[in-house]
Amino acid sequence: MTGLDYFAWVVLIVLILTVLVGFVVLARLPGQIAKSRNHPQTEAITVAGWLGALMLGVFWPLALVWAFTVPPSRTQSEG
Repeated sequence: MTGLDYFAWVVLIVLILTVLVGFVVLARLPGQIAKSRNHPQTEAITVAGWLGALMLGVFWPLALVWAFTVPPSRTQSEG
């Protein structure tokens, strides 16, 4: 193998690691937002975020919107 082959392998590995880290960060995002906002359904939002990411983003936007919602039983002053 030449130096260019090694360089190509390094670039490929870095690219794969970057995609995996980006996937994990995006999958965790709704749960982290819900936790920081003290949402009462944080666990459900976290699961929805991971399932949405595993389904290639089908339900992930819904989990993200759900993380930003305020439940009807809470007022704006509580959250």
